[in-house]
Amino acid sequence: MKDYCLISTAYDGQARIYVSYSKALVERARTIHGTWPTASAALGRFLTVSAMMGLMLKDDDSITLRIEGDGPIEYMLVEANAQGEVRGDIKHPEVYLTYNSGPKEGKLAVGKAVGEGYLHVTKDLNLKNNFTSSVELQTGEIGDDFTYYFTSSEQTPSAVGLGVLVDIDQTIKQAGGFIIQLLPNATDETITKIEGVLSTIKAVTELYEDGLSPEDITDYLSSNTAKILSKHDISYNCHCSKEKFSKSIEKLDDKTIQSFIDEDHGAEIICHFCKSKYHFDESDLQNILGELPTT
Repeated sequence: MKDYCLISTAYDGQARIYVSYSKALVERARTIHGTWPTASAALGRFLTVSAMMGLMLKDDDSITLRIEGDGPIEYMLVEANAQGEVRGDIKHPEVYLTYNSGPKEGKLAVGKAVGEGYLHVTKDLNLKNNFTSSVELQTGEIGDDFTYYFTSSEQTPSAVGLGVLVDIDQTIKQAGGFIIQLLPNATDETITKIEGVLSTIKAVTELYEDGLSPEDITDYLSSNTAKILSKHDISYNCHCSKEKFSKSIEKLDDKTIQSFIDEDHGAEIICHFCKSKYHFDESDLQNILGELPTT
């Protein structure tokens, strides 16, 4: 099944539902960053919800999301746009923790890997200033944290379900998620219905393991009242280029660029998001110096 996200209204226009399948997206991130199972699950959940949030934007708008915690992962960053594209970075990808007891015994301990900290969301709506909001992480399990973010920061009561199933060989077997949001006209009766559905729904990865599609999950979440508005491809995609990194070098002072020429005879930049390498030889750097305004 190809990665995509369905956007629907439901319950007579009283709720909006996003349901995504993101296996290929998360596998690409795992391959790029070399994540171990728990880090794969954490970054995969983060990328999946960010892709859905990107689809809430318009045209050329974009969003940057950061999770900073005191767990061994420490830091994750995701950028998303309105075209369903995401790219991400993780500080410590080599994390493999499981729960040793309780109802989650044996499962990947994403909450422990992330730890306590903050979720920061910055929206670039092509206005003069970007807007950033921050909330405390509730569990570090990602889904709970975004449920809290939508309700507290965007005043939109929401439920977020996310899942990443890692196979024995550490590749991604299943990945996906959903966001269901109440609209201002939601009645108490509708809220009760949605709460009932959420109390019985299986984990996202179990639903996909059972062979369900995003359409099937949408029907379940909506109690078969959904009206599909749109369907979007989602993907892990980095638009970095040598030209863009050249502009970054231009922002350095002349002495620093000259030191690259004199001491290193060039420079190499590695993209944090896709690990692509860009080499700037002495002539490249001389050309950049020649284009800089004299002071």
